[in-house]
Amino acid sequence: MTTLNFNPCKPLLLLVCLLWSHTKQVQAQSRLSPLPGNLSKDFRQHANPAALKKTIEPAVPLISLNGNWEFKHNNKTGNILVPGELTMQGFELKAGESAVYIRKLSIPADWKNKRVKLRFDGVSSHAIVRVNQQKVTEHEGSFVPFEADITDQLKAEENTLEVEVSALTISDILACTSQYAAHTVAGILRKVTLFALPPINISDLKIETDFDDQYKNAILKINTSILNEAFTDRNAQSLSLRFTLCDQQGKVVLQQSAKLNAPAIGQALLSKQEIKVLKPHHWNSDQPYLYQLQIELLQSDKTIQTSQQKIGFREVKISGNQLLVNGKPIKLRGVNRHSVHPLTGRSLDQALEYEDAKLFMEANCNFIRTSHYPASEEFLDACDELGLFVENESSLTWINHHASPIWKSWDYKDEKYLPVMMNANLEKMQASMNHPSVIIWSLGNESNWSPLWQKVQDAVKAMDPSRPTVFHDQCWGGFNNLGSKADIANYHYPGINGAAATDTMSRPTMFGEYAHLSTYNRRELLMDPGLRSAYSLPLVKMYEVMYQHKGNLGGAIWSGIDDTFHLPDGRIVGYGPWGPIDGWRRPKPEYWGMKKAYAPIVVKNVVQPKVRKGNLILSIENRYDFNHLKQVAIICKVDGREQKISADLPARTEGEIRIPVQSNTKEVYLAFKDPRGFVLNEERIILNNGVEVKPKPGLEGQAEMKIQASVKDFVDFKALPELKLEENEAAYLIQHGESTYLLNKITGVLTSLSSNGKEVLQQGPVFCEVSMNSEDGGKPNVAGETYQNNIYPIKNYPLYTLFAKDFQMKKIDSGLVFSMNTTYTKAMGKIRYLFRKDGKVQVDYEIQMDKSTQTAPYQYGMLFQLPLAYETLQWKRKGEFSIYDENDISRNEGSARLNAKWFPGVEEFGKVPQGAWKDDANEMGSNDFRSTKKHVLTVLLKDDSGRGLKINANADQASRAWLQDGRIQLLIADYSNAGSEPFYNTPFSDGRLDGNSHTRKGSVQFELIP
Repeated sequence: MTTLNFNPCKPLLLLVCLLWSHTKQVQAQSRLSPLPGNLSKDFRQHANPAALKKTIEPAVPLISLNGNWEFKHNNKTGNILVPGELTMQGFELKAGESAVYIRKLSIPADWKNKRVKLRFDGVSSHAIVRVNQQKVTEHEGSFVPFEADITDQLKAEENTLEVEVSALTISDILACTSQYAAHTVAGILRKVTLFALPPINISDLKIETDFDDQYKNAILKINTSILNEAFTDRNAQSLSLRFTLCDQQGKVVLQQSAKLNAPAIGQALLSKQEIKVLKPHHWNSDQPYLYQLQIELLQSDKTIQTSQQKIGFREVKISGNQLLVNGKPIKLRGVNRHSVHPLTGRSLDQALEYEDAKLFMEANCNFIRTSHYPASEEFLDACDELGLFVENESSLTWINHHASPIWKSWDYKDEKYLPVMMNANLEKMQASMNHPSVIIWSLGNESNWSPLWQKVQDAVKAMDPSRPTVFHDQCWGGFNNLGSKADIANYHYPGINGAAATDTMSRPTMFGEYAHLSTYNRRELLMDPGLRSAYSLPLVKMYEVMYQHKGNLGGAIWSGIDDTFHLPDGRIVGYGPWGPIDGWRRPKPEYWGMKKAYAPIVVKNVVQPKVRKGNLILSIENRYDFNHLKQVAIICKVDGREQKISADLPARTEGEIRIPVQSNTKEVYLAFKDPRGFVLNEERIILNNGVEVKPKPGLEGQAEMKIQASVKDFVDFKALPELKLEENEAAYLIQHGESTYLLNKITGVLTSLSSNGKEVLQQGPVFCEVSMNSEDGGKPNVAGETYQNNIYPIKNYPLYTLFAKDFQMKKIDSGLVFSMNTTYTKAMGKIRYLFRKDGKVQVDYEIQMDKSTQTAPYQYGMLFQLPLAYETLQWKRKGEFSIYDENDISRNEGSARLNAKWFPGVEEFGKVPQGAWKDDANEMGSNDFRSTKKHVLTVLLKDDSGRGLKINANADQASRAWLQDGRIQLLIADYSNAGSEPFYNTPFSDGRLDGNSHTRKGSVQFELIP
């Protein structure tokens, strides 16, 4: 065997920090951890076979089998891409059917006398693997790796690899894999690899790191399994292992060797190394420091195999009702994350796996729950590198849950399901054991605890006692609450009072799913994308409470990425748009709200800053678990001029920073930059800028205006010319310069506003109430999956005015006042118009809805209708936050074009969008144009010449514009809530009016821009 002289570290001085070590050798099976007695299946996987790229002999020790394969199904042949879903490539595999993948294998000449291994990282949901028509392995389960030794089946000439795949088998049913995705998830989903090993090889590797009580020095535990697959005892003599640890810069930290006794043919030897490492850098979510460990297997002092593994020095413990990482309590700022792409389904490439992790990191997430199946090796590598804690979940979902109808027939306590449940957990663990990012093992999702789960829990703890477990039942509240014994308690969809309850729990309690994004109120979302903006402030409030309660471990927002699949037959299926990023990886409004809520550096007094003795004093909270504020770059600009400021604030503490300002300073800009390079939070503090208009607390956007008898203003109306008034039997004509208003005497409605003979307003303002609408699309379903329906947006119309009576008109200093009582279908009201001499018009209203009307409003206010030409919207508003992203529909000021577009479905099929999410459109207009803007100050609808209708407001109102029936509609809402999403209650549902509230009050002021 040729010696492999590869050194993975830079040729720097060898620094040996090894104080002591000892070696244990045991003759054992290839498993490093005990398995339950009823699990006889050998699911051994070689540790990190990708590291074989670093070896010298053979020249190419690893071959990717990704790419085009031949495919046979129902007597039809064709080509298919591996990895990839069958359904997403136009092949439908039904229950009871099978399909065959075929690939020719050419084995390199220098692989002779090697053991040739075949590895699949995920096949859904059952696979039988044959080489040259000989069966080499069989596997059940979709998202975990498995492998086979194919050496004895290979021929010298070309070989044929066949993979027979079945779908919708028992593992799919127990995981609800295909039910959940609303299509059959079948095929080779993840990468396929062929690699060569010496006959005696490193067959398994388990790494643990334990710190001393001061978390200063650590024990590096390396458990290595050496398997003799072919050599005779004589040829296998003189074995040894060499361990080399390099730091992040490639500098050698330690090197150690250990002699081994040779295992007999077909036997494995377990080597246990415990090495003390002085003052290693810690791995955590704030500082994801990775070392590289190289393990060389030597025979007669010649390297025959090299295995490499990135490791992080990280220890996880539970103390009371807190979870500690490296001795410090952590707070999880997380999301649930599906592996999904609209065009490739549950099969992702490496670039996309990394992009997901980076997007969530840059949104201040420090935690990913891999719902509801294990993540790929590539995603976990990214989490290791970027600093994301991971709860790695097994592919088991809704066992004895109403969302899975099969349990009306099956017995969830039946022992026959136990092997599948065991394998789903233990194979997942085997694949991801050495990733420092994985800090929690999740046994399964939203299932009933049973004796079967207890056996799974026991096996998981036996295999890896170094990490805690969680089980997603419900730890209190009654639903699925059958006594889970997992280490971490769990609750889904709590209200804002839920965090306080966690302090009473004896275990750490996580909110495994919380703050559900709007998705089931599908027609509301098509009507108004601004519902997504309404998510942000409640999330800030929710996480604020979670952060303050010690027993609350944090949680994961539901969900991380839109779960939609564009099937080749033209259907779009899945649970829909419930992610802060869409399936194309574009941030949505909730993304920036999540980033704000999860910001680890918080300025507490942005709205009420203190200035004392020439210094702006800002209250700062450092919510990092590990980073000192000194590690965060602070960018400060005072009226545009940069200033250096210092800050001394350890993790999990509060304090102040002082910024020198002048008496005439108007604005201070602050940005905090994470050590990993992204801006984590930024604020704009306004000083000496007059009286700020602030949103009213409590019921956001709900007007409390009353009908006023006069207008208090700073305009000298007496100096302005009088308005001209004409009257006939049908209407009043009010003339102001080149503008003419037509007020209908029968209905009391403005039916026209024109300028220089060109009509600007076709009707309005007229009172309009938009009802809450929780319609999900209407398709019969079990668990809410209806996204494939071609549902259409909701149209909104003004309340139908029957007639007006008690008309009164009078002149006042400011202009002309028209008052009337109005009668509507199922309502009565009072309307007052003031046509002002300065060109502004104010309309006040008070409407009494009929008590028989029990529908709860989503919005109400006054609705304007304009010609189609007025397709540019401009606005200024007083947002909840001081700074918004330029692509956020929630930004404080902006301009948007209508750009309406019709297509047959809920979104455009099969086309990768080129612009930002805000520019997507339907028949009502672009997301940016038609979304509600809360707390508006001014709103302008204008045509290409600049002529338009302007609304003047005081930040108590919301606006929404859209195209309907050939006209531009503009609603100025005195009440607007967050919509009817059912899974997120307080604080998201705060301010909702019920059907028993019947009084509607408000006011609107507008003017013509000529």
